[in-house]
Amino acid sequence: MKTLPITLALLAAAGLITSGCSTAPNSADSSSSAHSSSDEARAPRLSSDLRAEVFTDATRAVLATDPAHLAPAARFAVAEGLPLYENATDVPASLKELVTFGPTPAVGLPEGLKVTAGASSAESTDAPSLQHADITSWQPGGDNTALAGSTVLVAPDTPVGQVAAAQAAGARVLALPVADPRATSESMAAVEAGNVIAVGPGFGSEADFAARVEMVAAGELPGGGGLVFPGRRMVALYGHPSGPALGVMGEQDPQAAVERVRALVEQYQPHSEEPVIPAFEVIATVASASPGPDGDYSNEADPAELQPYVDAIVNAGGYAVLDLQPGRASLLEQAKLYEDLLSHPNVGLALDPEWKIGPDELPMERIGHVEAAEVNEVAQWLAALVREKGLPQKALVLHQFQLQMLRDRSQIDTSAPELAFVLHADGHGPTGVKMETWNVLREGLHPDFFMAWKNFIDEDEPMLDPAATYAVEPRPWFVSYQ
Repeated sequence: MKTLPITLALLAAAGLITSGCSTAPNSADSSSSAHSSSDEARAPRLSSDLRAEVFTDATRAVLATDPAHLAPAARFAVAEGLPLYENATDVPASLKELVTFGPTPAVGLPEGLKVTAGASSAESTDAPSLQHADITSWQPGGDNTALAGSTVLVAPDTPVGQVAAAQAAGARVLALPVADPRATSESMAAVEAGNVIAVGPGFGSEADFAARVEMVAAGELPGGGGLVFPGRRMVALYGHPSGPALGVMGEQDPQAAVERVRALVEQYQPHSEEPVIPAFEVIATVASASPGPDGDYSNEADPAELQPYVDAIVNAGGYAVLDLQPGRASLLEQAKLYEDLLSHPNVGLALDPEWKIGPDELPMERIGHVEAAEVNEVAQWLAALVREKGLPQKALVLHQFQLQMLRDRSQIDTSAPELAFVLHADGHGPTGVKMETWNVLREGLHPDFFMAWKNFIDEDEPMLDPAATYAVEPRPWFVSYQ
């Protein structure tokens, strides 16, 4: 495993870092001293306001008074090396001059402030489409090098003013798809190199950020970055090694199954900006009509039976998901049977409530359901396994095609950074019915969940092709074939 030069957790415990604003100087010499010469400066850290850190002596600033003028205001601020504000009430009283883009506010500005209007620009009409990545391409002006040699991580919820401040102060700015230092290969490499600052509410508390920084050392997943999603999409074959009766994966030997799913991946990749990787969803425990020796109406496969398929897909640069159909068994106890397989970096877990039955019920009498408490129990165990083994984030997939299958879904705890929670909408039938199910399942769904879709080769009417599957909104992160 890789190790970080200095971890935020250790520094925090030693009292060497604090949150909030600092007094980083503007000069190149003092900036070098503050940001490069000490171990403290090289530790990844959060900033609540970069403007307060890098513009300590600023007498001029820029204000965008409405979203339509944010783009030209940001460009001007970076070019002039000035702080950018988006609310009049945030403008410091210490300023002497303010350049405004948009209507000058009637109230809220400090008294005695000289206000001048910025040049109007046709760019203002394109302001709603301004992306953080756009700002990172602008050449900064002025002589502010307070963040030279630093990498600043920003996320979609990072205010534009903070992104502009980082760019204006000479930082290398990485615009991430989510607020997590594991989001991309570049962000992980930056954390390992040190001297990283994250800014934006999505990065959470210092403890949240420290936990995610620690997990950078676990390494990357296939396709790059340390998060299961959104760094990649997956296309999977579903089934059991015993043969074709339980799904398409078992219709061929492991290597032939790899080649089959690779052919599907090639059809999906042109329709995705993210890399698409191959996957297997391997049924580990199979719901049974008979109770079996243990009386739980679920046949637990020997891990050795699953190993060849798991190894084949992982060695092919893909991902394996172990699926549990529990019958009367405890999902947690079944998951523990496969701890050795789940201790591999690229192996996740799926829970199938359809096949969960009560102590007096029989399979196929009704569609089963799982309580949130049982899901949380499995999630806590799996997250602990990831931590103890020093593994990258794992997928935890929940199958659902009826609301009653996860009746108290809102009580599922999705906060573990070790896990990526996936809701697999796996109903079959006519496209219209499947879309209705898809939309109903998304209602009230916690934003931490990533959506997954299943194509049934024989039961769907018709089965969607790759282009149509990726035209589903929102685009599925995980697609399986059964």
